[in-house]
Amino acid sequence: MSDPIRVALDAMGGDHAPAEIVAGAVQAARAYNIGVYLVGREETIRAELAKHDTAGLDLPLVHAEEVIEMDEHPATAVRRKKRSSMTLALQLVRDGAAVGAVSAGNSGAMMAASLFTLKSIAGIERPALGSIFPTEKQPSLVLDVGANTDCKPEYLLQFALMGSIYMERVFHVPSPRVALLSNGEEESKGNKQVVEAHQLLRMHAKTLGINFIGNVEGRDIPAGVVDVIVCDGFVGNVVLKLSEGLAETLIGLVRAQMSSTLLSKLAGAILRPGLRATFRRLDYAEYGGVPLLGLNGVSIIAHGRSNAKAIKNALRVARETAETGVPAAIREGVVRLNSQEGKREAQIQ
Repeated sequence: MSDPIRVALDAMGGDHAPAEIVAGAVQAARAYNIGVYLVGREETIRAELAKHDTAGLDLPLVHAEEVIEMDEHPATAVRRKKRSSMTLALQLVRDGAAVGAVSAGNSGAMMAASLFTLKSIAGIERPALGSIFPTEKQPSLVLDVGANTDCKPEYLLQFALMGSIYMERVFHVPSPRVALLSNGEEESKGNKQVVEAHQLLRMHAKTLGINFIGNVEGRDIPAGVVDVIVCDGFVGNVVLKLSEGLAETLIGLVRAQMSSTLLSKLAGAILRPGLRATFRRLDYAEYGGVPLLGLNGVSIIAHGRSNAKAIKNALRVARETAETGVPAAIREGVVRLNSQEGKREAQIQ
């Protein structure tokens, strides 16, 4: 009999922990037939589990007294709290007990703990944090969105490789279209970093299996022009926060307008099914969490405001990322890149 497939979950992380986190674990265990390690304060977790029907579900508890709070300094907290629920969840991945780890806690601490515990894949200069964006067509991936504010062109090349692999394997997009985010579509547009990254991608894309189509502008992201948008973490985080704020504002405006007059209420009743479907596509909870790519293992960072639905989907994403072999594929891609770089340097000499 094969070992059960389990994902490790930081049950204490997030604005709505532990209630929504535990509820999401119960839902995921039932819907996806997976095991979920609930890592955190045992008595607290047991009290939450008692509110649910858990018969037949694989929900083992791992006690962790320490919790990294949302307002703590990430690196300091990870060093000081070596037995935190976040770190112990990642250690279960490192030790092979879990296929991935999920936390909706302090995102900076989750990144730091992931790097410290799982380590970067050999040859990866900087792991990248990707975020799924809803578009007019299918979802697209923007990376980096905050892990690396200052990037070399070589980092962006690796981000393109990792993003392409993730979208192909987890979202089943054949030959994902990859582009650099710039202030114009022309090859010469962008700052020095973007222009040099463009040259590197043109040089290496074929060998790495990257379907690089050039530059895109910010307006192209919601239009679904490409599947993977590459940028540094400073630009990506601004894009992410702007998009979140804009989506919330638009949804709020539409809801307010639908209830402003009797006629608007009647029109809203007719349009409600379509609007619900649209709002669902804009809801971060549908996509669960975002991957920290480039590690020797799977680390998924969920939104701090995650509800049960978001945690359920984040656990699904962690399992899919592991089962589709994303880390191994990235490792193979880096080997090809280094091999090509070695040959090019030998030719120059």
